[in-house]
Amino acid sequence: MKKTVSIKENKDFKRLYYRGKSVAAGCLVVYYRQNPYPFCRLGLTVSAKVGKAVVRNRVRRLIRESYRIMEDGVRKSMDIVVVARSSAAAADFRAVRASLSEAFLRAGLINGE
Repeated sequence: MKKTVSIKENKDFKRLYYRGKSVAAGCLVVYYRQNPYPFCRLGLTVSAKVGKAVVRNRVRRLIRESYRIMEDGVRKSMDIVVVARSSAAAADFRAVRASLSEAFLRAGLINGE
């Protein structure tokens, strides 16, 4: 993630959940909102419902890699939080990437690839 900063603070996550827009696709839900910075910020949420720590970390890695691949096409100055649904535990890389791509397209965060 070259040009993207991580969202780490709880207040930033809450702001997106309550004031941002959301799009669901496959095994992921994406919350997004414009930010005042010249770069994107990305946050990942994978709850204990998805699985134990090994599974949650695997899902995080899959989402992060999927985002890294399409990072160049993402609109600038956006806050994005990706929430993994419990079905993400059984998903492979292609399924996660397809879900993320579909959600970003629906949200208008990227142009058609």
